[in-house]
Amino acid sequence: MMDFSLNEEQEMFRNYVRKCLNEAGQTMVAREFTCGNTSEFIKLQKKLAELGCTGITISEEYGGLGLGALDLVPVLEEFGRAVLPGAYLETMAFVVPLLEKYGTREQKETYLPEIAAGTRSFSIAWVEPNKSYDPDVIECQAVTKGSSLVINGVKTLVPDGNQVESLLLIVRTDEGGNGDGLSLVLIDVNEVTDMKTLSSMDETRNVTEITLENVEVPMARVIGEVNQGWNVLKEGLLYLHAATSSMLVGSMDHIVEMSSEYAKIREQFGQPIGRFQAIKHRIVDMKLDLETARSLSHYANWALDTNQQDKEAAIYSARTFATEANIRLASHNIQNHGGIGFTMEMDCHLFLKRARFYENYMGSISQFREDVSKGLGWSYEKPRFQLTSK
Repeated sequence: MMDFSLNEEQEMFRNYVRKCLNEAGQTMVAREFTCGNTSEFIKLQKKLAELGCTGITISEEYGGLGLGALDLVPVLEEFGRAVLPGAYLETMAFVVPLLEKYGTREQKETYLPEIAAGTRSFSIAWVEPNKSYDPDVIECQAVTKGSSLVINGVKTLVPDGNQVESLLLIVRTDEGGNGDGLSLVLIDVNEVTDMKTLSSMDETRNVTEITLENVEVPMARVIGEVNQGWNVLKEGLLYLHAATSSMLVGSMDHIVEMSSEYAKIREQFGQPIGRFQAIKHRIVDMKLDLETARSLSHYANWALDTNQQDKEAAIYSARTFATEANIRLASHNIQNHGGIGFTMEMDCHLFLKRARFYENYMGSISQFREDVSKGLGWSYEKPRFQLTSK
Protein backbone atom coordinates (compact mmCIF):
# COMPACT_ATOMS: atom_id res chain seq x y z
CA MET A 1 0.00 0.00 0.00
CA MET A 2 1.43 3.38 -1.01
CA ASP A 3 1.42 6.24 1.49
CA PHE A 4 1.27 9.76 0.07
CA SER A 5 1.04 11.57 3.41
CA LEU A 6 3.69 14.18 4.13
CA ASN A 7 6.76 13.12 6.09
CA GLU A 8 7.79 14.35 9.52
CA GLU A 9 10.11 17.08 8.21
CA GLN A 10 7.46 18.46 5.88
CA GLU A 11 4.86 18.56 8.66
CA MET A 12 7.38 20.19 10.96
CA PHE A 13 8.01 22.93 8.41
CA ARG A 14 4.24 23.35 8.07
CA ASN A 15 4.08 24.10 11.80
CA TYR A 16 6.73 26.81 11.45
CA VAL A 17 4.82 28.39 8.57
CA ARG A 18 1.51 28.25 10.44
CA LYS A 19 3.11 29.83 13.51
CA CYS A 20 4.40 32.67 11.33
CA LEU A 21 0.96 33.16 9.78
CA ASN A 22 -0.72 32.97 13.20
CA GLU A 23 1.53 35.74 14.48
CA ALA A 24 0.52 37.84 11.48
CA GLY A 25 -3.17 37.25 12.20
CA GLN A 26 -3.91 34.67 9.46
CA THR A 27 -6.66 36.22 7.29
CA MET A 28 -6.06 39.68 8.81
CA VAL A 29 -3.23 40.16 6.30
CA ALA A 30 -5.68 39.51 3.44
CA ARG A 31 -8.25 41.83 4.99
CA GLU A 32 -5.70 44.65 5.31
CA PHE A 33 -4.57 44.00 1.74
CA THR A 34 -8.11 44.40 0.39
CA CYS A 35 -8.27 47.79 2.11
CA GLY A 36 -5.11 48.94 0.35
CA ASN A 37 -2.79 48.46 3.32
CA THR A 38 0.06 46.28 2.06
CA SER A 39 2.53 46.97 4.87
CA GLU A 40 1.56 43.87 6.89
CA PHE A 41 1.76 41.74 3.77
CA ILE A 42 5.26 43.05 2.97
CA LYS A 43 6.41 42.34 6.54
CA LEU A 44 5.03 38.82 6.35
CA GLN A 45 6.73 38.22 3.00
CA LYS A 46 10.10 39.05 4.56
CA LYS A 47 9.48 36.70 7.50
CA LEU A 48 8.45 33.87 5.22
CA ALA A 49 11.57 34.41 3.10
CA GLU A 50 13.73 34.27 6.24
CA LEU A 51 11.98 31.02 7.14
CA GLY A 52 13.07 29.56 3.79
CA CYS A 53 9.73 29.45 1.96
CA THR A 54 11.12 31.24 -1.11
CA GLY A 55 13.99 28.82 -1.61
CA ILE A 56 12.33 25.42 -1.29
CA THR A 57 12.56 24.28 -4.92
CA ILE A 58 15.67 26.27 -5.86
CA SER A 59 19.00 24.46 -6.20
CA GLU A 60 21.44 24.81 -3.32
CA GLU A 61 24.07 26.42 -5.55
CA TYR A 62 21.69 29.36 -6.03
CA GLY A 63 20.82 29.76 -2.38
CA GLY A 64 17.85 27.39 -2.17
CA LEU A 65 17.07 24.12 -0.41
CA GLY A 66 17.04 21.92 -3.51
CA LEU A 67 13.74 20.21 -2.66
CA GLY A 68 10.79 19.13 -4.82
CA ALA A 69 7.17 19.94 -5.58
CA LEU A 70 5.89 17.79 -2.70
CA ASP A 71 7.87 19.94 -0.25
CA LEU A 72 5.90 22.98 -1.42
CA VAL A 73 2.61 21.31 -0.51
CA PRO A 74 2.49 22.15 3.24
CA VAL A 75 3.47 25.76 2.55
CA LEU A 76 0.85 26.18 -0.17
CA GLU A 77 -1.82 24.59 2.02
CA GLU A 78 -1.03 27.02 4.82
CA PHE A 79 -1.13 29.96 2.41
CA GLY A 80 -4.51 28.74 1.19
CA ARG A 81 -5.80 28.62 4.78
CA ALA A 82 -4.83 32.27 5.23
CA VAL A 83 -6.07 33.40 1.78
CA LEU A 84 -2.62 34.94 1.44
CA PRO A 85 -2.17 37.60 -1.28
CA GLY A 86 0.80 37.72 -3.61
CA ALA A 87 2.40 35.79 -6.46
CA TYR A 88 4.16 33.07 -4.46
CA LEU A 89 2.34 30.41 -6.48
CA GLU A 90 3.38 31.83 -9.86
CA THR A 91 6.96 32.38 -8.74
CA MET A 92 7.72 29.11 -6.98
CA ALA A 93 5.48 26.73 -8.91
CA PHE A 94 5.90 28.06 -12.42
CA VAL A 95 8.87 30.32 -13.06
CA VAL A 96 11.34 28.53 -10.76
CA PRO A 97 10.79 25.05 -12.28
CA LEU A 98 11.18 26.49 -15.78
CA LEU A 99 14.34 28.39 -14.86
CA GLU A 100 15.78 25.27 -13.21
CA LYS A 101 15.11 23.09 -16.26
CA TYR A 102 15.34 25.44 -19.24
CA GLY A 103 17.15 28.53 -17.97
CA THR A 104 20.65 29.39 -19.10
CA ARG A 105 23.46 29.69 -16.57
CA GLU A 106 23.19 33.47 -16.82
CA GLN A 107 19.42 33.42 -16.24
CA LYS A 108 19.77 31.18 -13.21
CA GLU A 109 22.51 33.31 -11.68
CA THR A 110 20.48 36.47 -12.31
CA TYR A 111 17.10 35.40 -10.95
CA LEU A 112 17.26 32.34 -8.71
CA PRO A 113 19.39 33.79 -5.85
CA GLU A 114 17.08 36.83 -5.64
CA ILE A 115 13.96 34.64 -5.64
CA ALA A 116 15.49 32.49 -2.90
CA ALA A 117 16.24 35.61 -0.86
CA GLY A 118 12.68 36.84 -1.30
CA THR A 119 13.69 40.01 -3.14
CA ARG A 120 12.26 39.06 -6.54
CA SER A 121 8.95 37.53 -7.52
CA PHE A 122 7.31 36.80 -10.87
CA SER A 123 3.89 36.79 -12.43
CA ILE A 124 2.61 35.40 -15.74
CA ALA A 125 1.49 37.65 -18.61
CA TRP A 126 -0.46 35.40 -20.96
CA VAL A 127 -4.04 36.46 -21.78
CA GLU A 128 -4.74 39.32 -24.18
CA PRO A 129 -7.86 41.53 -24.25
CA ASN A 130 -10.99 39.71 -25.49
CA LYS A 131 -9.03 36.51 -26.06
CA SER A 132 -8.76 33.11 -24.39
CA TYR A 133 -5.91 30.90 -23.17
CA ASP A 134 -5.68 29.34 -26.63
CA PRO A 135 -2.01 29.72 -27.68
CA ASP A 136 -2.96 30.34 -31.29
CA VAL A 137 -4.75 33.63 -30.53
CA ILE A 138 -1.67 35.31 -29.05
CA GLU A 139 -0.81 38.45 -31.00
CA CYS A 140 1.72 40.19 -28.73
CA GLN A 141 4.62 40.41 -31.15
CA ALA A 142 8.35 40.12 -30.48
CA VAL A 143 10.46 41.02 -33.51
CA THR A 144 14.16 40.19 -33.71
CA LYS A 145 16.46 43.20 -33.85
CA GLY A 146 20.09 42.12 -33.80
CA SER A 147 20.63 40.35 -30.48
CA SER A 148 17.42 41.75 -29.00
CA LEU A 149 13.65 41.36 -29.21
CA VAL A 150 11.34 44.34 -29.69
CA ILE A 151 7.97 43.64 -28.06
CA ASN A 152 4.64 45.27 -28.85
CA GLY A 153 1.24 44.27 -27.47
CA VAL A 154 -1.16 44.25 -24.53
CA LYS A 155 -1.59 41.61 -21.82
CA THR A 156 -4.51 41.58 -19.44
CA LEU A 157 -5.55 39.74 -16.26
CA VAL A 158 -1.90 39.60 -15.17
CA PRO A 159 -2.10 38.33 -11.57
CA ASP A 160 -0.47 40.72 -9.09
CA GLY A 161 1.43 42.53 -11.82
CA ASN A 162 1.70 45.53 -9.50
CA GLN A 163 3.13 43.42 -6.65
CA VAL A 164 6.01 41.69 -8.45
CA GLU A 165 9.38 42.72 -9.83
CA SER A 166 9.36 40.64 -13.02
CA LEU A 167 7.04 38.99 -15.53
CA LEU A 168 7.17 35.89 -17.68
CA LEU A 169 5.73 37.04 -20.98
CA ILE A 170 4.25 34.80 -23.70
CA VAL A 171 4.87 36.39 -27.10
CA ARG A 172 4.61 35.51 -30.76
CA THR A 173 7.98 35.39 -32.51
CA ASP A 174 6.80 33.61 -35.67
CA GLU A 175 3.63 32.50 -37.45
CA GLY A 176 2.22 29.08 -36.78
CA GLY A 177 -0.60 27.01 -35.32
CA ASN A 178 -0.99 24.50 -32.50
CA GLY A 179 1.30 26.57 -30.29
CA ASP A 180 4.11 26.97 -32.83
CA GLY A 181 5.89 30.30 -33.10
CA LEU A 182 5.61 31.29 -29.43
CA SER A 183 8.43 32.22 -27.05
CA LEU A 184 8.72 32.86 -23.31
CA VAL A 185 10.50 36.06 -22.35
CA LEU A 186 11.54 37.39 -18.94
CA ILE A 187 11.04 41.13 -18.47
CA ASP A 188 11.23 43.48 -15.51
CA VAL A 189 8.10 45.36 -14.49
CA ASN A 190 9.91 48.70 -14.82
CA GLU A 191 10.36 47.96 -18.54
CA VAL A 192 6.59 47.87 -19.11
CA THR A 193 5.28 50.92 -21.00
CA ASP A 194 2.04 51.18 -19.01
CA MET A 195 0.22 49.24 -16.31
CA LYS A 196 -3.26 49.67 -14.89
CA THR A 197 -5.04 47.80 -12.12
CA LEU A 198 -8.32 46.11 -13.00
CA SER A 199 -11.22 45.27 -10.71
CA SER A 200 -11.25 41.71 -9.40
CA MET A 201 -13.84 39.61 -7.59
CA ASP A 202 -11.08 38.47 -5.24
CA GLU A 203 -9.59 41.65 -3.79
CA THR A 204 -6.71 39.61 -2.32
CA ARG A 205 -5.43 38.93 -5.85
CA ASN A 206 -4.85 42.07 -7.89
CA VAL A 207 -5.14 41.76 -11.66
CA THR A 208 -3.51 44.21 -14.03
CA GLU A 209 -3.30 45.10 -17.70
CA ILE A 210 0.08 45.91 -19.18
CA THR A 211 0.98 47.67 -22.42
CA LEU A 212 4.29 47.14 -24.19
CA GLU A 213 5.34 49.59 -26.88
CA ASN A 214 8.68 48.95 -28.57
CA VAL A 215 10.06 47.35 -25.41
CA GLU A 216 13.51 46.06 -26.28
CA VAL A 217 14.99 43.18 -24.28
CA PRO A 218 18.08 41.04 -24.90
CA MET A 219 17.56 37.71 -26.67
CA ALA A 220 19.26 36.18 -23.62
CA ARG A 221 15.99 36.73 -21.71
CA VAL A 222 14.21 33.96 -23.68
CA ILE A 223 13.60 30.77 -21.67
CA GLY A 224 14.26 27.70 -23.80
CA GLU A 225 14.44 27.98 -27.57
CA VAL A 226 12.86 30.73 -29.64
CA ASN A 227 9.53 29.64 -31.21
CA GLN A 228 9.36 26.61 -28.89
CA GLY A 229 7.75 28.37 -25.95
CA TRP A 230 4.46 26.45 -25.97
CA ASN A 231 6.11 23.13 -25.11
CA VAL A 232 7.99 24.80 -22.26
CA LEU A 233 4.83 26.54 -21.08
CA LYS A 234 2.84 23.28 -20.99
CA GLU A 235 5.43 21.74 -18.68
CA GLY A 236 5.30 24.79 -16.42
CA LEU A 237 1.52 24.44 -16.24
CA LEU A 238 1.89 20.95 -14.75
CA TYR A 239 3.81 22.43 -11.81
CA LEU A 240 1.41 25.35 -11.52
CA HIS A 241 -1.78 23.27 -11.48
CA ALA A 242 -0.35 20.71 -9.07
CA ALA A 243 0.56 23.54 -6.72
CA THR A 244 -2.80 25.28 -7.21
CA SER A 245 -4.61 22.12 -6.10
CA SER A 246 -2.57 22.20 -2.87
CA MET A 247 -3.46 25.82 -2.21
CA LEU A 248 -7.13 25.03 -2.78
CA VAL A 249 -6.89 22.15 -0.30
CA GLY A 250 -5.57 24.59 2.31
CA SER A 251 -8.58 26.85 1.76
CA MET A 252 -10.95 23.89 2.01
CA ASP A 253 -9.32 22.76 5.24
CA HIS A 254 -9.97 26.14 6.86
CA ILE A 255 -13.51 26.26 5.48
CA VAL A 256 -14.38 22.89 7.08
CA GLU A 257 -12.81 24.05 10.32
CA MET A 258 -14.83 27.29 10.26
CA SER A 259 -18.13 25.48 9.64
CA SER A 260 -17.45 22.85 12.29
CA GLU A 261 -16.57 25.40 14.96
CA TYR A 262 -19.56 27.59 14.15
CA ALA A 263 -21.91 24.59 14.24
CA LYS A 264 -20.75 23.91 17.81
CA ILE A 265 -21.35 27.41 19.18
CA ARG A 266 -24.37 28.64 17.23
CA GLU A 267 -27.55 27.62 18.99
CA GLN A 268 -31.05 27.38 17.56
CA PHE A 269 -34.12 25.98 19.33
CA GLY A 270 -32.01 25.49 22.46
CA GLN A 271 -29.22 23.38 20.98
CA PRO A 272 -26.14 23.75 18.75
CA ILE A 273 -27.02 23.71 15.04
CA GLY A 274 -24.41 20.99 14.55
CA ARG A 275 -26.92 18.55 16.07
CA PHE A 276 -29.35 19.13 13.22
CA GLN A 277 -29.13 16.51 10.52
CA ALA A 278 -29.08 18.99 7.64
CA ILE A 279 -26.02 20.81 9.03
CA LYS A 280 -24.28 17.69 10.33
CA HIS A 281 -24.57 15.76 7.07
CA ARG A 282 -23.50 18.77 5.01
CA ILE A 283 -20.31 19.17 7.07
CA VAL A 284 -19.58 15.45 6.70
CA ASP A 285 -19.90 15.78 2.92
CA MET A 286 -17.58 18.80 3.06
CA LYS A 287 -15.01 16.79 5.00
CA LEU A 288 -15.19 13.96 2.46
CA ASP A 289 -14.58 16.43 -0.37
CA LEU A 290 -11.63 17.88 1.54
CA GLU A 291 -9.92 14.55 2.12
CA THR A 292 -10.50 13.44 -1.47
CA ALA A 293 -8.97 16.66 -2.74
CA ARG A 294 -6.05 16.29 -0.33
CA SER A 295 -5.31 12.76 -1.51
CA LEU A 296 -5.49 13.77 -5.16
CA SER A 297 -3.25 16.78 -4.54
CA HIS A 298 -0.60 14.82 -2.63
CA TYR A 299 -0.53 12.12 -5.30
CA ALA A 300 -0.34 14.70 -8.11
CA ASN A 301 2.69 16.39 -6.57
CA TRP A 302 4.34 13.04 -5.83
CA ALA A 303 3.72 11.90 -9.41
CA LEU A 304 5.28 15.14 -10.65
CA ASP A 305 8.35 14.77 -8.43
CA THR A 306 8.90 11.14 -9.42
CA ASN A 307 7.94 11.67 -13.08
CA GLN A 308 5.21 9.01 -13.07
CA GLN A 309 3.64 8.01 -16.37
CA ASP A 310 0.22 9.20 -15.20
CA LYS A 311 1.40 12.55 -13.84
CA GLU A 312 -0.56 14.62 -16.35
CA ALA A 313 -3.83 12.82 -15.60
CA ALA A 314 -3.10 12.96 -11.86
CA ILE A 315 -2.38 16.69 -11.87
CA TYR A 316 -5.40 17.71 -13.90
CA SER A 317 -7.65 15.34 -11.93
CA ALA A 318 -6.52 17.03 -8.72
CA ARG A 319 -6.94 20.49 -10.21
CA THR A 320 -10.43 19.75 -11.53
CA PHE A 321 -11.77 18.14 -8.37
CA ALA A 322 -10.20 20.65 -5.97
CA THR A 323 -11.47 23.60 -8.01
CA GLU A 324 -15.06 22.41 -8.06
CA ALA A 325 -15.02 21.14 -4.46
CA ASN A 326 -13.58 24.40 -3.18
CA ILE A 327 -16.44 26.38 -4.73
CA ARG A 328 -18.92 23.90 -3.31
CA LEU A 329 -17.43 24.06 0.21
CA ALA A 330 -17.17 27.84 0.22
CA SER A 331 -20.84 28.07 -0.74
CA HIS A 332 -21.89 25.52 1.90
CA ASN A 333 -19.88 27.42 4.50
CA ILE A 334 -21.94 30.55 3.90
CA GLN A 335 -25.15 28.51 4.15
CA ASN A 336 -23.98 26.93 7.41
CA HIS A 337 -23.34 30.37 8.88
CA GLY A 338 -26.75 31.66 7.82
CA GLY A 339 -27.28 35.41 7.43
CA ILE A 340 -24.03 36.36 9.16
CA GLY A 341 -22.16 34.38 6.51
CA PHE A 342 -22.97 37.12 3.99
CA THR A 343 -21.41 39.88 6.10
CA MET A 344 -17.92 41.35 5.88
CA GLU A 345 -17.53 40.56 9.58
CA MET A 346 -16.95 36.87 8.83
CA ASP A 347 -14.22 35.39 6.63
CA CYS A 348 -16.67 33.31 4.56
CA HIS A 349 -16.69 35.78 1.67
CA LEU A 350 -12.88 35.75 1.39
CA PHE A 351 -12.87 32.03 0.69
CA LEU A 352 -15.77 32.11 -1.77
CA LYS A 353 -14.14 34.94 -3.75
CA ARG A 354 -10.81 33.09 -3.79
CA ALA A 355 -12.57 29.91 -4.94
CA ARG A 356 -14.16 31.78 -7.84
CA PHE A 357 -10.83 33.42 -8.72
CA TYR A 358 -9.24 30.02 -9.31
CA GLU A 359 -12.26 28.62 -11.15
CA ASN A 360 -10.96 29.84 -14.53
CA TYR A 361 -7.36 30.54 -13.60
CA MET A 362 -4.94 29.52 -16.38
CA GLY A 363 -7.67 27.48 -18.01
CA SER A 364 -11.25 26.31 -17.55
CA ILE A 365 -12.63 23.24 -15.81
CA SER A 366 -13.80 21.80 -19.14
CA GLN A 367 -10.27 22.21 -20.49
CA PHE A 368 -8.81 20.51 -17.41
CA ARG A 369 -11.17 17.57 -17.95
CA GLU A 370 -9.97 17.33 -21.54
CA ASP A 371 -6.39 17.31 -20.27
CA VAL A 372 -7.23 14.44 -17.91
CA SER A 373 -8.61 12.53 -20.88
CA LYS A 374 -5.47 13.24 -22.90
CA GLY A 375 -3.25 12.20 -20.00
CA LEU A 376 -5.05 8.85 -19.86
CA GLY A 377 -4.69 8.39 -23.61
CA TRP A 378 -8.44 8.62 -24.20
CA SER A 379 -8.38 11.73 -26.36
CA TYR A 380 -5.95 13.23 -28.83
CA GLU A 381 -7.98 16.25 -29.79
CA LYS A 382 -6.69 19.75 -29.31
CA PRO A 383 -7.90 21.11 -25.92
CA ARG A 384 -10.83 23.52 -26.06
CA PHE A 385 -9.93 26.88 -24.57
CA GLN A 386 -13.23 28.43 -23.59
CA LEU A 387 -12.36 31.17 -21.11
CA THR A 388 -12.32 34.63 -22.66
CA SER A 389 -11.05 37.68 -20.80
CA LYS A 390 -13.18 40.77 -20.61
